[in-house]
Amino acid sequence: MDSKTKAQQFVEGFSKLSKTEKINWIVKQYFDGDQQVFKEFENYWHKDPSQQKLYDEFSENTLTNYYMPFGVAPNFLINNEVYTLPMVIEESSVVAAASKSAKFWRDKGGFHAEVLDIQKIGQVHFMYSGDKAILQEFFKMLKPKLIRDTHSITRNMKKRGGGILDIELIDKTNDLENYYQLRASFNTCDSMGANFINSCLEKFAEVMRAEAGEFAPFDIYKEPVVDVVMSILSNYTPDCIVRVSASCTLEELVDAVPGMGGREFADRVVRAVKIAEVDPYRATTHNKGIFNGIDSVILATGNDFRAVEACGHTYAARNGRYSSLSHADINGNIFTYSLEVPLSVGTVGGLTNLHPLVKRAMNMLGNPNAEKLMMIAATAGLANNFSAIKSLVTDGIQKGHMKMHLLNILKTMDASFEEVEAAKKYFTDNVVSYPAVRNFLISVRSNS
Repeated sequence: MDSKTKAQQFVEGFSKLSKTEKINWIVKQYFDGDQQVFKEFENYWHKDPSQQKLYDEFSENTLTNYYMPFGVAPNFLINNEVYTLPMVIEESSVVAAASKSAKFWRDKGGFHAEVLDIQKIGQVHFMYSGDKAILQEFFKMLKPKLIRDTHSITRNMKKRGGGILDIELIDKTNDLENYYQLRASFNTCDSMGANFINSCLEKFAEVMRAEAGEFAPFDIYKEPVVDVVMSILSNYTPDCIVRVSASCTLEELVDAVPGMGGREFADRVVRAVKIAEVDPYRATTHNKGIFNGIDSVILATGNDFRAVEACGHTYAARNGRYSSLSHADINGNIFTYSLEVPLSVGTVGGLTNLHPLVKRAMNMLGNPNAEKLMMIAATAGLANNFSAIKSLVTDGIQKGHMKMHLLNILKTMDASFEEVEAAKKYFTDNVVSYPAVRNFLISVRSNS
């Protein structure tokens, strides 16, 4: 029976099975016991059992390892320092686009980056149905106690220069009846800080519940009026911001595109970015290109690309309409391409201390602190975005994109070494597409 139509089955105690038992169940359930499938899973295990054990423990119900290309983009000049950027991504042309952009800007002063702020946010969400003035009085008493009672959690972070920055009482009753927040801001230094922030927030909630039960003004109510719903960090960090830009004179853009003047090229780029600023359909794809670069570095350095993307897209819609994260302008004779994006990253803790390739990626970058990594990742995003816009306003995206896909297309068609070499030569001056490659191979094979 085809695995696509086979009736699904529930399984009890799957997590308690050994890895081999898990794979055997999968193979039996979905692949009719085909042992070749078992071997495919097994082939991607690490040859060193201790390393495989490490990878198995990164997640749950692990069957095998899923490989992703680990590439590099050299020649990045960022704040007058030269970097080779580690990039983990499966999409063809992203690393090439970053590399081309790095080369384009390196003799024009390179990229200039700065971190504007590093605050992160956490919230205790609660419901309160009593008098607002009494709640304000309660919070005034509560706030210093929250700081004191989390001292055991924050002590080490304070030694590194971080900790709790502030705690605010936020009235959200206009959005949802009886809904309030304790909104806390944090500096987590070089760690992403999720565990630190959540530990503080859960302690806040514990203290808040206890103190509410002892707060005399609440006694006028027949039952507790403070109901904590949940305590959790927010991945939206609009005050953890990095800005990166690249600038040059219009004369320096003369050779950007053969046969096109510097002013014309700059005008085309500015118009393309303006369209992404006003049209959310275009902005979505535009910003996706930015995250091609950012995510590649985030993955290579063991950070949470889902959190980074969620935050970035929320930031792109902060003014009520989804818009471009990057900007371009011409001021007199100066063309500037820039990006401002929230980035919450860490360089200590998590996979940074465990995954061997994450360690090597960090080594390649000079073991940066969190702020420097923010600037590097944002630069990768701006570089990819610039390359994409440069292609779009000149030759179109598919010319370079499909050439990068040529080898993948040839592999799916089982092309021989000789056929691959002939195809590479033929498609130097011809448009790459699946039908074109298929027809080329049919022609070559019919003549051999």
